[in-house]
Amino acid sequence: MTSEFITLFMFATMMALLITGQRVFGVIGFVGTAAALWLWGEGSFELPFNASFQVLNWYPLITVPFFVFMGYMLSESGIASNLYRMFHVWFGSIRGGLALGTIGLMVVISCMNGLSVAGLAIGATVALPELLRRGYDKVMVTGVIQGGSSLGILIPPSVVLVLYAMIARQPVLQLWLAGIMPGLMMAAIFCIYIYVRCRIQPELGPILPREERAQITRSEKFLLLREGLLPLGVFGIMMGFFMTGVTSLVESSAVGALLATLAALFTRKLTWQVLEDTTRNTLAISCMFLWIILAALCFSAVYDGLGAVKAIERLLLDTWDLNPWTILIMMLLSFIIMGMFLDDTAMLVIVAPLYIPLVKGLGFDLIWFGILYTITCQIAYITPPFGYNLFLMRAMAPPEITLVDIYRSIIPFFLLMVLSIVILMIFPEIALWLPNLYSGRG
Repeated sequence: MTSEFITLFMFATMMALLITGQRVFGVIGFVGTAAALWLWGEGSFELPFNASFQVLNWYPLITVPFFVFMGYMLSESGIASNLYRMFHVWFGSIRGGLALGTIGLMVVISCMNGLSVAGLAIGATVALPELLRRGYDKVMVTGVIQGGSSLGILIPPSVVLVLYAMIARQPVLQLWLAGIMPGLMMAAIFCIYIYVRCRIQPELGPILPREERAQITRSEKFLLLREGLLPLGVFGIMMGFFMTGVTSLVESSAVGALLATLAALFTRKLTWQVLEDTTRNTLAISCMFLWIILAALCFSAVYDGLGAVKAIERLLLDTWDLNPWTILIMMLLSFIIMGMFLDDTAMLVIVAPLYIPLVKGLGFDLIWFGILYTITCQIAYITPPFGYNLFLMRAMAPPEITLVDIYRSIIPFFLLMVLSIVILMIFPEIALWLPNLYSGRG
């Protein structure tokens, strides 16, 4: 039985079971274990079982619940609302300023949570009603929120990059550092687009009325600035301790969770309900990631043991004589197609056994590829007709925003995100400069 046939059979079986609605981790773990028993017999059962225990020895995984807790504590306590109020006041005098402030809100939410869904939920519930009330174009601002939420899995502490680090066996810190510049670059590209478009079409983003701006005193502005920058202070202290070597990665995540709790206490927004909701959400997200990683390691152990990756590499490079860049683009396109039906974690664990060794064999940097992967996942999330975030947006948006409006809204941001990927492919040092500088190779 050829490696190509085994690859096709395992991945086809996995996709068929996923279509039935089964849990992602259950499908992946089952296919890996069943393939081991089928190919090597009864004794092979221990191969995927032992591989899954690697996760118990991967100490940085402890960071996941701490970072998720930090993000949910800051959002559930309402500190994110203060952020938007700050952007509302400080950017209201600029044409399209509230939309620009929304992008700023999304950047800070990314630093707080590391999940795109959190940014989308806060943007849709906090920013969107205010933008519509101020007369902003509903199609444009819907796209702003969806595009801005894509920064959640790119800017540290990105939980998705922690998962990628585990599966690709790459340092978490290197991936986080690699995500900073591309994340800020995408935010800048979005802001330039919003500003230019609102200058060309002023009716899309009106400025705040002069009377309303006059009602806000200078002291109120600085009070809002202090409250709005509180989450950034939490993130800055946490990362400062880590970057200076005072704390390890795991210790820094615990510091972040503690500081977020103290911030909620300081602003008198820490209640038993907030604590309960934060803990429940943290437990749900953390358990999901743990089970997915266990299943991914189980599947990878079997697939690696087959030597199928080398066979696929020979097929693409020698038999089909494809250029490495062509193969890389094909991988990224496959993420967009899969992202119409699956979330980012499911996409990664399904194709990681094939793609990650292949990327390494083609001579590409795995840190750089991880950043391309995260951006491509977010492109997939907003790609009609089945993009994951499109339906989340429809569920949270007010009735006057239709599904057609949501589809129309993402077109410019889809193109801007594709532009970001092209820039990173042409200039990989944008992603690799900070990791190389930190490790002494810059």
